[in-house]
Amino acid sequence: MKRQNQSSVVEFILLGFSHFPELQEQLFGVFLIIYLVTLIGNAIIIVIISLEESLHIPMYLFLFNLSLVDVSFSTVVTPEVLVVLSTEKTSITFAGCFAQMYFILLFGGTECFLLGAMAYDRFAAICHPLSYPMVMNKRVFVKLVMFSWISGIMVATLQATWVFSFPFCGPSEINHFFCETPPVLELVCADTFLFEIYAFTGTVLIVTVPFLLILLSYIRILFAILKMPSTTGRQKAFSTCASHLTSVTLFYGTASMTYLQPKSDYSPETKKLMSLAYTLLTPLLNPLIYSLQNSEMKRALMKIWRRKVDLHAF
Repeated sequence: MKRQNQSSVVEFILLGFSHFPELQEQLFGVFLIIYLVTLIGNAIIIVIISLEESLHIPMYLFLFNLSLVDVSFSTVVTPEVLVVLSTEKTSITFAGCFAQMYFILLFGGTECFLLGAMAYDRFAAICHPLSYPMVMNKRVFVKLVMFSWISGIMVATLQATWVFSFPFCGPSEINHFFCETPPVLELVCADTFLFEIYAFTGTVLIVTVPFLLILLSYIRILFAILKMPSTTGRQKAFSTCASHLTSVTLFYGTASMTYLQPKSDYSPETKKLMSLAYTLLTPLLNPLIYSLQNSEMKRALMKIWRRKVDLHAF
């Protein structure tokens, strides 16, 4: 590590998959495609909801915020991953590493709370349709969204500042694609016991609790679905719930395994794969699962497209 003394760090080295050079080129292509599809899918959702006034209701405004988080999340992580894959080793400054960790925690924490709020919204809409307009009014929606973003900011500020307050002493190499808490923590040469207690407690509160609330919401939703008279309606609702739960389980499951034990015994390659699952795959899947299969979103997209075609016709 380039440093003048123990607390004056200049830069770190990101190793990525440097131990498997034969995979670098293929992985670069795969991750580039994932990134472009993620950007396009989420951008389409943001544009549709912004332009179509009929979608300015809590369900779709939650999706708007989720897509905004996913675009930001993916942009913080994926370009750095592509740079690491295009070279054997990539350096990142101390300040750059701090900034990357901060925004990963901010967008990751915000997504945890947003997914919980979205599950509550669907629970209220399906299980209590008559009282839904009062339960999920504009004021409640704004409070839930603000709580999600503010909580993400608080988590990021506390955790990133705490990690980078520790002294670092060689080696300089972070065995990862980007500056995530667990691999950076391995370079610390101080007692991190209190931080690990905080990380465990924080992960339980920020990841595990929202995930359990989402599961409970969907259990209630499934009971409501079973009471539906229409077989087609039941099948469609089951399919939607199953796809939502797949995305949620992938995100919360891998995030929990990563952060519950920052200094866990998982191999470095396993840790990298778990990180990629919730930082790359979840932002890719969310547009497909939550929105692009939605009939209202499809109608709104066609409406905007026809409007654009009509304008060009004149």
